[in-house]
Amino acid sequence: MKALDAVITPIHKEGHIFVAAFFVVSFGMFLLWEPAGWTGMIITAWCVYFFRDPSRVVPEQDGIMVSPADGTVCLVGEAVPPAELNMGNSPRTRITIFLSVFNVHVNRSPAAGKVTESLYVPGAFVSAAADDASEVNERQLIRMTTDDGHDIAFAQVAGLVARRILCDLEVGNTIERGERFGLIRFGSRTDIYLDAAQEPLVSVGQTMVGGETVIAKAKS
Repeated sequence: MKALDAVITPIHKEGHIFVAAFFVVSFGMFLLWEPAGWTGMIITAWCVYFFRDPSRVVPEQDGIMVSPADGTVCLVGEAVPPAELNMGNSPRTRITIFLSVFNVHVNRSPAAGKVTESLYVPGAFVSAAADDASEVNERQLIRMTTDDGHDIAFAQVAGLVARRILCDLEVGNTIERGERFGLIRFGSRTDIYLDAAQEPLVSVGQTMVGGETVIAKAKS
């Protein structure tokens, strides 16, 4: 199976229905007008590409956090965590990763730990790159106590064309670093809130690989 995954990247289960639907529609378009059918097949191929779910090699060093998503770091700065998570009013370091429609959209846990809060918040669908997207857009909020004692939070934030957030995490769940926990359709952002005992290791503009890129570590 691992050898096959190296050649053919599997797709997330959420994508199966979309790929099948686009393929059926494309086949019908071929019967009506061949050029339209080829256009449909291109869209079907893009759908397969969007829902790809590649394997990742998760680093094993102690005290680190990995990126929860593929994409580009668009913000690194101080921000108050979402009020719904009851983490206080003190600003924390927040790392924001923007996912374009060409990035892998499967989300992975930044650390190993136990989920203490999991909340869905309805909202708008402004551009995920906007500064206030974390406060106004539809989002799924997660708070976690990591295995090494850090109180962190991360959020799946819908974007301009995203219309569904999938999250498998519930309060009381335990999860491993780099383990898959959800997906956002189509184009989005992911926020990570560190605690005071952690320091960020990424810069704005840096490309992230979900489950592999180290984004923060415990301070000495």
